Amino acid sequence: MAMVSRTRNMLEGLMREGSFKWLIKGRSSFEEEVEEIGRSPSAGRNWIPELSPVANIVVRRCSKILGISTCELREKFDAEASDSLKHPSSFARNFLEYCCFRALDLSTQVKGYLDDKKFRRLTFDMMLAWEFPAAASQPFVNMDEDVSVGVEAFSRIAPAVPIIANVIISDNLFEVLAASTGGRLQFSIYEKYLSGLERAIRKLQTQSESSLLSALRSERGEKVLEVDGTVTTQPVLQHVGISTWPGRLILTDHALYFEALRVVSYDTAKRYDLSDDLKQVIKPELTGPWGTRLFDKAVFYKSISLSEPVVMEFPELKGHTRRDYWLAIIREILYVHRFIHKFQISGVEQDEVLLKAILGILRVQSLKEISSTIPLCCEVLLMFNLCNQLPGGDLILETLANMSTSRDQTNNSSAGNGMYSISALAMASNFGFVFGTTSNVPNEASLVVGEITVGGMTPLERAVKESRSNYKKVVLAQETVDGVKVEGIDTNLAVMKELLSPASEIGKWLLSLAYWEDPLKSLAFCLVFTYIICRGWLSYAFALMLIFMAVFMVLTRCFCQGRPVDGLKVIAPPPMNTMEQLLAVQNVISQAEEVIQDGNIVLLKLRALLISIFPQASEKSAVALLVMALVLAFVPIKYTVLLAFLEAFTRYSPPRRASTERWTRRLREWWFSIPAAPVVLERANEDRKKK
Repeated sequence: MAMVSRTRNMLEGLMREGSFKWLIKGRSSFEEEVEEIGRSPSAGRNWIPELSPVANIVVRRCSKILGISTCELREKFDAEASDSLKHPSSFARNFLEYCCFRALDLSTQVKGYLDDKKFRRLTFDMMLAWEFPAAASQPFVNMDEDVSVGVEAFSRIAPAVPIIANVIISDNLFEVLAASTGGRLQFSIYEKYLSGLERAIRKLQTQSESSLLSALRSERGEKVLEVDGTVTTQPVLQHVGISTWPGRLILTDHALYFEALRVVSYDTAKRYDLSDDLKQVIKPELTGPWGTRLFDKAVFYKSISLSEPVVMEFPELKGHTRRDYWLAIIREILYVHRFIHKFQISGVEQDEVLLKAILGILRVQSLKEISSTIPLCCEVLLMFNLCNQLPGGDLILETLANMSTSRDQTNNSSAGNGMYSISALAMASNFGFVFGTTSNVPNEASLVVGEITVGGMTPLERAVKESRSNYKKVVLAQETVDGVKVEGIDTNLAVMKELLSPASEIGKWLLSLAYWEDPLKSLAFCLVFTYIICRGWLSYAFALMLIFMAVFMVLTRCFCQGRPVDGLKVIAPPPMNTMEQLLAVQNVISQAEEVIQDGNIVLLKLRALLISIFPQASEKSAVALLVMALVLAFVPIKYTVLLAFLEAFTRYSPPRRASTERWTRRLREWWFSIPAAPVVLERANEDRKKK
């Protein structure tokens, strides 16, 4: 009784002192709840002293949704949670998550819950309470501004409702939503996002229930995700070879359809399957009049089922955002089916995975409405696109597959203990239509778990966290790469020359030894390496070189840690005007052409030797190859290496210099006497060229 009295007095004191002003300003529901708690005779039982005021109010809302008192909720948590979850340092947040997950599980079973303003406010207030769960926490809220939440709270609560977010893309989604508000998400923007989601779901229902492609997609129960080209001012152009047709493009959860436009109707749809393993290639493409490649506004599609590739063009006045959006959503459907084939996912798990991809596309459609002036990077908002880009994305998909097929966690989920968030498939029926072929079985749907667990990290969260950490390193590395790029062929050649200067110096030193410019050094070098080869220490010598490099790197790290890195000093060549740059490019191209020509001549002469165009040279070559084969077959490799080394490093020694020059001249004359094999150039067929 004393505890109840103290709690009630505390609530009355908080109301008198205005401590709830930051919470209730402009929020009548909070004000009513605070007053109701203060007047209630059971205030002590409904107020948990370990929680902050906003967390207490959110927990009380959850208890009303669940139809049990706050006290009973705590008793259930104490009975079901492990000791680590009930530790005083983390009890407040863990208990809050437990209440939120259970309440959201029940709230999302109501049809049209996204359109309910109370549900929207509840999920946002859950994020706010997650940031300040404990009684000792003090929220940093300006009374003159709307309260806002951070990325951690959003990424923890939003994925508990799979339509709002998921673990893999939650951080990127938050960045888009909070881009205009300084990195903090306000309720007004969050509410617009949920309104857009509701409209996207209704659009999906309307399109899927319409007569679009009804005959073609009825067998698989395909859902129509997006349609474009219905407006005559913004058609979709299909290019096949030299032919072009305007028409309507339709994307479902299994395929891509194109209907060519007739005078008053559409032609029979052409189906491009995305669900079967047809070695599809989907990439951005350039198009233009008369076969020119000018406009980056098209999608290239190729598969083994097509005789020639297809190009879908999305004309627009500026930019290529329309094409980028379609490229991303087409790839998302393709990638999710590749994921299904790779891990052999079937049944209810397949429906769950496919629904995750569909929900991602719905989120992008919602974001397009609220951020029409800001170009979206759709790839980072679609989970399978993102996993294709992230370092370690394959590990994320592997973890997702293991979670989808594992029955260990599903047993926990089906018990209804509220420790896991709900799954996407468990709430699919509340969209107003049945998804897949197995989602209408309640027992099956309950076997799939959500992506978040109370007070801990699921394997999927750990994989995503590690991948994002690696991605940050990649971004930092790429920034350094972009920072050292220079323009101009002459400048790049100067940088390369400076970078290769150590190797160039080593090469010059080895050449000076090989040409016996200093006979004493060359003799010492030959004797040392001859001894190493004879003793069989060559592998140890190379290992010692690698050890020396590793020790050098470690010592450099130890003694130079914290010091600024000295930049590479390069003497920049004098600036060139446009004409000089063009001449330099032409000179480089000419030199490259000469190198390619010389390479072709060498290959053609070798071909002539193989087919005995010049019999005498071929006979000598055959004898030489036979001798080399006998040496390799019968002479130990150690002595073969020794002979090769002595031949290379003593040919310009004083005793052998004259004979080496003579034999080199004879070898050059012999090589020049070998004719090149003939070459016949054939032009491609005109029809193929036009195509």
